[in-house]
Amino acid sequence: MIQGEKLQKMLARGGFGSRREIERMIEQGLVQLNGRTAKLGDRALETDKIQVRGHSVKTTRLAQQATQVLYYHKPDGLVCSRSDEQARDTVFSQLPPIRNGRWITIGRLDINTSGLLLVTNNGELANRMMHPSYEVEREYAVRIFGEVTEEILTQLRQGVMLEDGEAKFNFVSRLPSDEDAQNQWYRVILKEGRYREVRRLWESQGVQVSRLMRIRYGEFSLPANLRRGQTREFDWKEVNRLLKSVDLPAENRPDHRPVTEAKTPRPKTRLVPKSGLQRRRR
Repeated sequence: MIQGEKLQKMLARGGFGSRREIERMIEQGLVQLNGRTAKLGDRALETDKIQVRGHSVKTTRLAQQATQVLYYHKPDGLVCSRSDEQARDTVFSQLPPIRNGRWITIGRLDINTSGLLLVTNNGELANRMMHPSYEVEREYAVRIFGEVTEEILTQLRQGVMLEDGEAKFNFVSRLPSDEDAQNQWYRVILKEGRYREVRRLWESQGVQVSRLMRIRYGEFSLPANLRRGQTREFDWKEVNRLLKSVDLPAENRPDHRPVTEAKTPRPKTRLVPKSGLQRRRR
């Protein structure tokens, strides 16, 4: 019987980096396991003595943590990476602190896209939510500049060849709005999250995306009362619903202390036509 957990998975859960980053550290000899240099394929128990870059890892940091999930209303102007070469602000600087482990975004939004970003401390949950095999729906409200014909909508539903393969919207429809004829809002749904996919699909038809906002990921929609820059923690029923949706076992509610609310930047102007979203949410 194989004992223990893969070392890179255990350290990733403890917040030392992604599994790939930790694998690179292991290859570089920066991880020690019970007094020897670790190697790829090693498994470990929480009681083993582990060092990363010469520093001992506390057992409490490696313990399996209860799953936490946040709704985060991402504003424009933030990147979803942990650090940025251009020194731009990241979403991680806006999230509340976490006691053990680290926050992982479930999918990304580019710097000019706002809306719902789900954040968790459970790496396996994040991986499954993002993996194409689970076909988790992503829904967006998108403002288009340019004329959109029925032929364009049909093409977007049937599929368009992009530089990284064929892509399509599983659903696309116009939202009621007060915009002029050259600026119209649409609701779109797709089941994958390739880089800038929504924008590239529209741009392939010769029109431009002037605003983009994610309003739903899987079964969970952006809460109507969650302002830009704010977070709200999932309750335990929501956590287990999310786990179940990607075939992960439910968890019993531990003695859990809610996280502190994140920083709240000054709200910006509304991006989604009020009439359209209110009508959809009723």
